[in-house]
Amino acid sequence: MFNDQTGVLLFFIDGLGIGTRGDHNPLGLVPGLGPLAHFQDERSDILLDGIVVPTDPRLGIEGRPQSASGQTTILTGINAPKRLGYHKQGFPNEAMREIIAEFSIFKQLEQLDIGPNVFANAYTPRFFSEKPRWKSATTCAVEASGMGFRKLPDLLGRHALFHDFTNEHLRSMGFDVPLFSIEEGAEILSGLAKTHRFTLYEHFLTDKIGHDQNFEWAARHLPALADLIRETLARIDLERTTFILTSDHGNIEDLSVRNHTLNDVPTIIWGRQKEETARRIRDLADITPAIVGLLK
Repeated sequence: MFNDQTGVLLFFIDGLGIGTRGDHNPLGLVPGLGPLAHFQDERSDILLDGIVVPTDPRLGIEGRPQSASGQTTILTGINAPKRLGYHKQGFPNEAMREIIAEFSIFKQLEQLDIGPNVFANAYTPRFFSEKPRWKSATTCAVEASGMGFRKLPDLLGRHALFHDFTNEHLRSMGFDVPLFSIEEGAEILSGLAKTHRFTLYEHFLTDKIGHDQNFEWAARHLPALADLIRETLARIDLERTTFILTSDHGNIEDLSVRNHTLNDVPTIIWGRQKEETARRIRDLADITPAIVGLLK
C-alpha cells in the first residue's frame, strides 16, 4: 500500500462512443453487458453507483475525432486538435510527440512528486526490437517520464496485463503465457491500483472491432470487457481510489459504418470524489487536470 494515500485508476477504452438504441449498436443488443449496457441510452446519469459524463471528443475542430490527437489530449490535458488545427489518426506526429514530451500525465505527476505510478500494459519483445517503431500516445507518455515499461516477465509475475486481458492474442503469436480468467485480470489490475498512486490501463480491441464492423466479435468480446470492469471495481477500495473510464472517440457503438463517429464518449467515475470529478469533465482535455487534482 502507498502509505494510505489516495489513488486513481484510469481505464482507457479505444473507440467507445455513446450511441443510440438500434440494430447497429452491439452495446445495446448484447445480453448481460453489465457496466457497459448503459451506452445504448444516451443520457442516464448513474451506472453501478458511478457517474456517467458525456464527454466531447471533437474538441472544437471539424472532422471525425481520431486516436492520436484524442489520446494526446487525454494524456496531457492539452487540446491537441485545437492547438494543431486538425484531428490526427493512428500514431502521434512530431508536433503531438512534443506536446506529450512536455505535458505527459506521468511527467506532471513526477514533477509534483506524486507516485509511484504505472502503465499496466505489458509489451512484447517485438516492440523493443522492431525498427522503425511506431509509438502510440501512451508509449510516448511513458517515455516522457522516468518510468519503465512492463514486459512479459511482469505479466508472468502477474504485475502487468496485456491489452487483450485474456492473453489469447499472445498465445496465438506463439508466446508461452497462461490464459487469464476475467477474475485473474481483475486481480492484477486492482493489485496495481493498490500499490500505485496512478494506474493506467489501455484497451483497444474495441476500436479494431468497430473498424472491422464485426458484430459477432463484439458480441463475444464486450461481455468479457464489462465483466473485467465489474470485477475490478469489486476489488478496489472506492473510499480511497477513483476509478475513471474514458475513451478517445466513438466507433464500436455504430457498426453500420467503418469510420469513427461524431458521438460523445462516456467518461464514468466511480469512487472517491466522483461528484466533484464529474463536474470538472466536459471534454477530453479535462481528464488529466481532473486526475492531477485528485492526487494532489
